[in-house]
Amino acid sequence: MKFKHTLVILNEAKRSEESKLVKRDSSYRQNDKYRKIGVSLFLFFILSLTSCGIRKSIKHIPEVKQYSLEVPTVHKINDSTFNFNQNYLTKNKQQLWELYIKGNPLQLGYNNGALTQNLMQKQEEIFFSKVEGFVPSKFKQKLLRGFLKWYNRKMYLNVREDYQAELFGLSRYASDKYNFIAPKYLRSLYLHGAHDIGHAMQDLMVVGCTSLAVWNENSEGGDLLIGRNFDFYVGDDFAKNKLIEFVEPEQGIPYMSVSWPGMIGVVSGMNKEGITVTINAGKSKIPLTAKTPISFVTREILQYAKNIDEAIAIAKKRKVFVSESILVGSANDKNAVIIEVSPNNFGVYRVENTSKVFCTNHFQSEAYKDDKRNQKHILESHSEYRYEKLEELLQEKKKLNPEKMASILRDKSGLKGEKIGYGNEKAINQLLAHHAVIFSPEKRLVWVSSNPYQLGEFVCYDLNKIFSNQKLQNNELATTTLNIPKDPFVDSQEFKNFEVSKIVESQISDAISKKDVMLSDDVIDHYQSLNPDFWFVYYQAGKYYFARKEYSKAKTEFEKALTKEITTVPDKENVEKYLKKTLKKLQ
Repeated sequence: MKFKHTLVILNEAKRSEESKLVKRDSSYRQNDKYRKIGVSLFLFFILSLTSCGIRKSIKHIPEVKQYSLEVPTVHKINDSTFNFNQNYLTKNKQQLWELYIKGNPLQLGYNNGALTQNLMQKQEEIFFSKVEGFVPSKFKQKLLRGFLKWYNRKMYLNVREDYQAELFGLSRYASDKYNFIAPKYLRSLYLHGAHDIGHAMQDLMVVGCTSLAVWNENSEGGDLLIGRNFDFYVGDDFAKNKLIEFVEPEQGIPYMSVSWPGMIGVVSGMNKEGITVTINAGKSKIPLTAKTPISFVTREILQYAKNIDEAIAIAKKRKVFVSESILVGSANDKNAVIIEVSPNNFGVYRVENTSKVFCTNHFQSEAYKDDKRNQKHILESHSEYRYEKLEELLQEKKKLNPEKMASILRDKSGLKGEKIGYGNEKAINQLLAHHAVIFSPEKRLVWVSSNPYQLGEFVCYDLNKIFSNQKLQNNELATTTLNIPKDPFVDSQEFKNFEVSKIVESQISDAISKKDVMLSDDVIDHYQSLNPDFWFVYYQAGKYYFARKEYSKAKTEFEKALTKEITTVPDKENVEKYLKKTLKKLQ
């Protein structure tokens, strides 16, 4: 189910956020790739007609009889606070949802689902309502459902039974509206592979996450400090209801994570022992079958690891289906490493004679030294550029503290402070992050960003207090006295212009694809004035004029684009190809 479903999400995030905030430079240049992938999916479905194993996976339901269960009766305190026994959900003043749950796997799922039901169903709506727009044909929707069942036929064999029991409980509160796609439990299971497929499709540049860890001479007081941007963008509606979960499982270690309603896996999190995990995409082939979603691997690390060696052992025994870097920090080791996993390889990157680790979107361990796909990615993508920018920022800011770490995660400039345009994926802050997080593992403190992107206030949580035997006063989870203020940029005219430019960008894109839509030169000029240092605004203008056969104007715009910091090698080659075609037209 996951592959095509994710395509829907990714495609809509890039192409149909017309009245909202539209994704930038990679949004429109990938249309041909989407169409080719759609054809491939259809062919895969034909192959699936002779595939075995589908029936068993569709009928699979986890065994849950061994778990005691009290079906939750949720009490509504007010419009934003709900509780059941010691479990509760509330929204803080920074508009972050906070969830506290405890119990055995099945009980955790029920408690989570009962408390977040409305939020979870809204999230389902965001995902699945886009399927009909992408595949309007009822016949093709039927083919799609068949493909999805085939593609995910092995996932349940690669997910822990206790996590399946938890998902089963959670799924009881899913919407009935989408049962035609798959039964509730299967939908909940399949949805946990969406992140992996987004990463596997790295060519479509859905993600460009950045993370770093510093300690000893590189941090204030010498403590381990970790920061990360989770640049996974599937639309503003998707990122609207961020959920911070505090989980006390019956077995294992209590932990917190930051994600979205309906998600029990972990993309960013820390446990009570001071183990942290964050994930960054690596360069992957598009997988032919789903196995263990990476968020379940990192969830297992948080729930059961107390040190780096235990985290490595957990990651090594799981079969993943995409390439991923897992930055693991450890209070007990006062160190951080990067676990690099892929379907056919495994490596661990440990630094020597230094107290810093940087992680973007390429592998660094010896295991991937000769990996041609990884080498090509380093040369052609923006991963190495962001890595170098981290080096530059650490030299500038020296000993990092949480506030300095936040300023790094919010940095929008290029190398040597160059203005590269807002939304450029070469920046650490690409202005599309789902969330940013800062961890202080030894102090068990974590800061979570609030909207928009990582520009809003970072809210502080103290796991020592939250997971102590002492009752929190008024169920307040945050330690607000340690909050990091919002970025002043969020109130600037430049940010307002950037937000407007994304709306205008969708209008430009429409005009490029629809020959009957005409724009005045003033509209083009206004669009470019809103984000003048960004290469893509000139590239879009060039394509518009090229489509209108105004080749002299197109030539000027493509030449302007080439004077700017273009995101990737393929992007630059694309501009050069357009310029070459334009020059031929002018001959």
